[in-house]
Amino acid sequence: MHCTARLAEMLDEYSAELHKCSVHTKNFMVNEIEVLQETKGIELPNTLPHTAFLTILQKVEEISKLPRDFVEKVWAYIEYVVISVLNQYSENYHQLQLFIRRAAKKLVGKMKDRSIDWVTENVQMEKGTDYTCNPGYMKEWHALLAQQPKFFDAIVDGCHQVKIEGFGDVQVGHLREFELILPQAFDFKMRVIAYWNVVLMRMVDNMALHLQLSIRNLVSREIENVNNELVGSPDGLIERMLEEPPSVASKRERLNTSIKLLKESQEVMANIIDKIEIGGH
Repeated sequence: MHCTARLAEMLDEYSAELHKCSVHTKNFMVNEIEVLQETKGIELPNTLPHTAFLTILQKVEEISKLPRDFVEKVWAYIEYVVISVLNQYSENYHQLQLFIRRAAKKLVGKMKDRSIDWVTENVQMEKGTDYTCNPGYMKEWHALLAQQPKFFDAIVDGCHQVKIEGFGDVQVGHLREFELILPQAFDFKMRVIAYWNVVLMRMVDNMALHLQLSIRNLVSREIENVNNELVGSPDGLIERMLEEPPSVASKRERLNTSIKLLKESQEVMANIIDKIEIGGH
């Protein structure tokens, strides 16, 4: 139970870290305006180029280190738990503990490598495709987009800051020179904000599902490999544990010799006593 609770805490910390690294208020809309200008082509007015959205999604790479660091942190914790439990159950078999620790580290290392590969693949998927069936995306985008009139009024009135509900205060003084592209850029930015929240949610939810499955497989299947390696180890660890140490074998041999000598002495003494008794008669 303690392990499960700790993993839940770690996931909450991971989610908070992702959101902390995804601040949209700095240089508000500047990146979106630059991308729109770079991807401008022959198209209908106010149409958002798909390539522009995919360009923005490359920012996933900026946070790709977080999920990788997280899985390394989680598997380090799992390795500690696994080795602690195995040591507890093998405390009376000191010959086994070194082998068990080595096998457990090797197994957890393999599971960690799988998770890192999985994380890398997920980051690439998020960079290459913009898709969600989450209805919350459209709902949030429309709610943000509905504030466009207030946003433009603030710029026209010469305000340097405007509050966007559900998002926060943003600086807008630097946007006046981009008046012609502002409607498209604002729409673009609101789409990015709404979709980015979906991306972050996916990264946390999928991480939780992946780790749960990996840990379940570790307990139900993979840990059996430790037992198989133990039984089938080329070093013959189990067989050597059943063998007597040389010192014990030597003592046992000396004891058997002593017992044999005592028996022989007993027989000699019995013969002597018999002869004495016969002579006495």
